[in-house]
Amino acid sequence: MPRTTPPRPIDVETLFPELAAVRRTATRLHPRRGTPTAADSSVGGPMLWPADEPWPVCTIPHKRGSGFRYADVLREREILERAWRRDPRRGPNAEEGEELSRFKRGRHAPHLADTDPIPMLAVAQLYRRDVPGLPDTGEGDLLQVFWCPFERHGESRHEMHVELRWRRSGEVGTPLIEQPAPEVVGRQELVPNPCVLHPEEVVEHPYLEVLEPALRARLEAWEGPEDEDAEDEETEDGSGDESAERPSYVYDLSTAPGWKVGGYIAWNLTGPAPLNCSACGTELVPLLTADRREWDPGTTSWIPYEDRQEATTRWANVPTEVSPGQGRLIITVCPRDSHHPFRLVTQ
Repeated sequence: MPRTTPPRPIDVETLFPELAAVRRTATRLHPRRGTPTAADSSVGGPMLWPADEPWPVCTIPHKRGSGFRYADVLREREILERAWRRDPRRGPNAEEGEELSRFKRGRHAPHLADTDPIPMLAVAQLYRRDVPGLPDTGEGDLLQVFWCPFERHGESRHEMHVELRWRRSGEVGTPLIEQPAPEVVGRQELVPNPCVLHPEEVVEHPYLEVLEPALRARLEAWEGPEDEDAEDEETEDGSGDESAERPSYVYDLSTAPGWKVGGYIAWNLTGPAPLNCSACGTELVPLLTADRREWDPGTTSWIPYEDRQEATTRWANVPTEVSPGQGRLIITVCPRDSHHPFRLVTQ
């Protein structure tokens, strides 16, 4: 089923013509639970990977023996999905609850040394035929994204480690069938559910704080003062009350929530930061955004028409069940040269 984002509540470019010059196209991926194959674009699905090519591994030194068993993460989700579909009011029964209670964090792989290679998680693969916003790097028609199952990298020792692979899908000979997976993951929220994609192009505008000061001031004056008495009460599914919302530049008119290719960064956590290529100084641009939620109480205007009826059901807005970094991970790349180092932004 395709996904269709409703038109924006107002045409912001009519009110503020300057925004037309800085509009960008983003491709919302709309991941939804499914059974993708290696021939499909997907999140958390099987990769089209040559059987004779080594699977990406993390060899960066860090503790890797403690966390959650990868197999337990998958089994827990299987039990919960079955239970809540069977009984939307009560969920797991006593027998299922007993099994779930055994899935705990622990030192499940003490045999792993800090430098032992561990398989990276298959996060997403995107075919250019499916995702019109995917850049043409000249290196192939298929982008594959992996990340380490632990967030223990970088100077802070709390960062993610991501690898990107471009390949020509037509040149893959015998594909790998049994794909490697780590024994242990640092957080359950780093393991993506298998999801099929429903790509859709939308128009985005820069985050408010990125705009030229005079335009930003005019937008803020147009929006008027915030109503301090209004409260956004988040329901369990994160849908909120759409009827209580009013059009907002940040939430309704600038950047789309959820997984997407291209577009702009929503700097809601840290505020804007300089993003320049370390090799050539060119401003980096978003390649892929991996988001915890497809919508939240502030962004319900972006819920596709096709999801409106089920928008308040359990897990409707968290199909992938991942929450990388602070909840949203943006992979930014150099638009001049795909071989230049990319940079990760968390929001």
